[in-house]
Amino acid sequence: MKFEILLHELTDSTEMIRILLANVTQDEARLKPRPESWSILEVVCHLYDEEREDFREHLDFILHRQNEKWHQIDPQRWVTERKYNEQDFNESKEKFFAERKKSLGWLKELSKADWDKTYTSDYGSMPAGEMFASWIAHDNLHIRQLVELRRLRIENITKPYAIVYAGDW
Repeated sequence: MKFEILLHELTDSTEMIRILLANVTQDEARLKPRPESWSILEVVCHLYDEEREDFREHLDFILHRQNEKWHQIDPQRWVTERKYNEQDFNESKEKFFAERKKSLGWLKELSKADWDKTYTSDYGSMPAGEMFASWIAHDNLHIRQLVELRRLRIENITKPYAIVYAGDW
């Protein structure tokens, strides 16, 4: 595994997320393409909770806390349980970026980590390298989702003009 490259990927994805959230209003952040879809605000709240309660925490379990019990998470349930779409968008962004900054600082200290070290729980086994790689892939998943939501935002603010000339989406 190329730790430095992956750390740069996570740093870069943080900036991509920052740009995708720029100039979005509270009302725009709450829009959903369909009732079962997530809004921009829900994505941000999800990223914040995942940052604190999943990826950094579980990577730390694998590398440093083998004697502790892996805690369960339920990100799908959190969306409604924690009322993500009712949160303040600007505050949610600030909280996510503060947590990400903390994560990036923590990760920089792990350059010599044993990425093959594996944690086994009731849910299976996972090496540290797989958890770190999944963290980066998770960012990419939500970057794609935010791009789609930005597209919906553009469709809404350009009405009555169509954007079909831009090409098929």
